[in-house]
Amino acid sequence: MKIRKAAISDVKEIQRLVNEFARKEQMIPRSVNELYENVRDFVIAEDRNGIVGVCALHVLWDDLAEVRSLAVRNEFQKKGIGKRLVSSCIREARALGIKRVFVLTYQPDFFRKLRFTDTDKAALPQKIWGDCIRCPKFPECDEHALIRKV
Repeated sequence: MKIRKAAISDVKEIQRLVNEFARKEQMIPRSVNELYENVRDFVIAEDRNGIVGVCALHVLWDDLAEVRSLAVRNEFQKKGIGKRLVSSCIREARALGIKRVFVLTYQPDFFRKLRFTDTDKAALPQKIWGDCIRCPKFPECDEHALIRKV
């Protein structure tokens, strides 16, 4: 299994995987245009058959970034791929000088194992004016907010 930065040629597969989870209301759907604009945020997990997982680190402020769009194909879950993708994003945040990384998730236990701790969504005002306002569940969000110092 190889973890690498995404390339332009990966965008359509990233969208397919992310939107598969979005249809299950597990994350926000992403348009092809949005993914092309943010392709540098993404890391990819791939094996000899292609992309099996994706994750993004999206910088929101001088000291804050979000781990988002973590998606691993069902048949590859529970094999440490999600952990490797998130760890790659954490390393990138550290290299950029980001001090805190947060996530909004329906899988809080997964992130707690990666040293994220629960936080109040109100502590993340930059996020509200980004993706959340486009979410059909806004403002009645039922995701868990977690944060980690880098």
